[in-house]
Amino acid sequence: MQFGHFDDEAREYVITTPHTPYPWINYLGAQDFFGLVSHMGGGYCFYRDAKMRRLTRYRYNNIPVDDGGRYFSINDGGDVWSPSYRPYKTELDRFETRHGMGYTRITGARGGVEASVLLFVPVDINAEIHQVTLTNTSDAAKSLQLFSFIEFCLWNAEDDQTNYQRNLNIGEVEVEDGAIYHKTEYRERRDHYAVYGVNAPVAGFDTDRDSFLGYGNGFDEAVVPHTGKATNSVASGWYPIGSHQLSVELEPGESKQFTFVLGYLENAADDKWEAPSVVNKKGGRELLAHFATNEATDAEFAKLNAYWDNLLGSYMVESGDDKLNRMVNIWNQYQCMVTYNMSRSASYFETGIGRGMGFRDSNQDLLGFVHLVPERARERIIDIASTQFEDGSAYHQYQPLTKRGNNAIGSGFNDDPLWLIAGVAAYIKETGDFAILDESVPFDNDESKATSLMDHLKRSFDHPLHNMGPHGLPLIGRADWNDCLNLNCFSTTPGESFQTTENQAGGVAESVFIAGMFCAIGPDYAALARRRGDEAEASRAEAAVSAMKQAVVDHGWDGAWFRRAYDYYGNVVGGDENAEAKIWIEPQGYCIMGGVGLEDGKAIQALDSVRERLNTPHGIVLLNPAFTEYHVELGEVSSYPPGYKENAGIFCHNNPWIIIAETIVGRNEYAWEYYKQITPAYREEISEVHRLEPYVYAQMIAGKDAQRHGEAKNSWLTGTASWNFVTVSQYLLGVRPDYDGLVVDPCIGAEVGEFTVRRQVRGATYEIHVTNSGSGRASLTVDGEPIEGNHVPYAPAGATVKVEARV
Repeated sequence: MQFGHFDDEAREYVITTPHTPYPWINYLGAQDFFGLVSHMGGGYCFYRDAKMRRLTRYRYNNIPVDDGGRYFSINDGGDVWSPSYRPYKTELDRFETRHGMGYTRITGARGGVEASVLLFVPVDINAEIHQVTLTNTSDAAKSLQLFSFIEFCLWNAEDDQTNYQRNLNIGEVEVEDGAIYHKTEYRERRDHYAVYGVNAPVAGFDTDRDSFLGYGNGFDEAVVPHTGKATNSVASGWYPIGSHQLSVELEPGESKQFTFVLGYLENAADDKWEAPSVVNKKGGRELLAHFATNEATDAEFAKLNAYWDNLLGSYMVESGDDKLNRMVNIWNQYQCMVTYNMSRSASYFETGIGRGMGFRDSNQDLLGFVHLVPERARERIIDIASTQFEDGSAYHQYQPLTKRGNNAIGSGFNDDPLWLIAGVAAYIKETGDFAILDESVPFDNDESKATSLMDHLKRSFDHPLHNMGPHGLPLIGRADWNDCLNLNCFSTTPGESFQTTENQAGGVAESVFIAGMFCAIGPDYAALARRRGDEAEASRAEAAVSAMKQAVVDHGWDGAWFRRAYDYYGNVVGGDENAEAKIWIEPQGYCIMGGVGLEDGKAIQALDSVRERLNTPHGIVLLNPAFTEYHVELGEVSSYPPGYKENAGIFCHNNPWIIIAETIVGRNEYAWEYYKQITPAYREEISEVHRLEPYVYAQMIAGKDAQRHGEAKNSWLTGTASWNFVTVSQYLLGVRPDYDGLVVDPCIGAEVGEFTVRRQVRGATYEIHVTNSGSGRASLTVDGEPIEGNHVPYAPAGATVKVEARV
């Protein structure tokens, strides 16, 4: 069952009913100002940091679901409704939401009136724009009252939800010419304020929530829209809001358009006031003046579309498979940019107050967006590396506003250091910017301890070597990639964090997964050292990788698959001797990506075990059999019910590692099958089962042991986005950057047939036409000349290179 459809030409997903299984959302913003918006207008916006600079309030886990957001209410002779359906749930003659690249357009029609709301954040302006168009589709004149509504958050979103003894007393606003200025805490410590205005005369306004809603009322019972008259309330403590009333007269067939602007402004410390206790509104006035005409709004919207045209032009595929085309060309790359901006901090499953930017997460996100914004990838690399410690470890998270490590989470996740090498290598392969390795980068943001980025990479590489267990495998620390495998925690206290509680010392918990990572990522460190003329360091690194491969073979192989780990006591985790969780997905992918088992058949055996024991029609589960009881020595992983999240759920993030592994061993059809199982466009027709957005990846799909097998959770902010783009673009379609050229090595199902990839890299354009039979390795001709191997040398900037590949 579908609840909408793709419009590929417009690069939109069109939702045709408000009654989706869950709120289907979009993200607004590309630089510093961001918003989340559901198909019914729910969500919120913030400047840079969803915790510390939240402009509008949103209530998670609310009943009804998705209550609160940006509402536009129409009173048509006493008939009160909204084009977003919510909050009134008045039945509409027509409903449509179009989620596009950085914008959402919600349209509703009722009683001869059509109302359309375009929401977007301009590329270089810290504001959310709401352009409302009202059209009289009847044959009689209409006299309407239009009401806007947003609810201000008191900036710190966590404090806003908890510190009521203070917060219910401090709300302050100013109103000037119908524009509402939110200035809570501005007099004491803040240098920022918000403004909400409209480019039309207002018939009234409200800034106090109780006055607008009526005490004790829900949004659907709001007094002001139902009476058709604003109260001109001025908030004093309690709950500040922003609402405007516009009186709109429409002749038959006439349309009128209004631009509402919700902006974030800052003032210098010595320029905060224009009069005693009166905010200096110069910036706010200039912002509203910029959008004084609807033509100006249209121009900013055109800039936004041009911005995405440019970004999405760097990698494109033309094939006979529309689902493949739309995922590669539009939605997967779009989601990669959103994960770059948000990491894992703000979604409809992450409140924006509990997590910052992840060290591991952001390095993996780099893999999917570096081709889109390489200059911003460079900045992100420096930010990430600056949170590293001198021993090579790192803060697990950092805050986007301060770019400093998050002490609440701390460090000790022993896979973190290696991801920095992966991110830097991906950046250099894309750009050729080896100079970044000479950049001076601090440890723990302390400039007195700054050293070269290359030295940071050395310490990353050495970290697992300096933290080895008795089997010659890396110690796991607090956790490796799987934050729920906590082999040193032993938590028996309800509510205690598995990741941050004090770990027991003296254990020998080792990670086969980190060993596989080391084998896969270590060769890039060796290559970078060699290109800097440090042959001794390159040789040392290669020897260490070789030794780690042998340790995996000797102690990480269980006979038919790779083990997952050794626990605190030295017992096997992920072996046939275990009654539960005999096999785990992570090492099967990464050990093979690291080259283990390719020559002696172990790789094929492991992948066959994955297919037999882990695969389902909805994707590959993380482990099998599922845990049915709590194992204190394993931590959070066994605390989930069977089939959910890390306990045998389909964790989409690591499905791509198996897909890549299948391409490495040359099994095109299995790789293609696994790709389609979790890719949202191929799941659109079962949206009633999948439940979440059919245009972006989810973190998790319920596994075969769950009651709701196939149901997704945690959409949008997941490493699945970057990893699946790497998988489809670099391994299935087979076009990936290397240090000296493009590797062209397609490995995709025969049903895809002929396809063409257009890839821009280092200023040149590569048009790669593939004749695909679905088996074997490609033979290449470059500009009409046959070449040996699969490396196409980089061409000068401005050149166009034509490649023919026959598989």
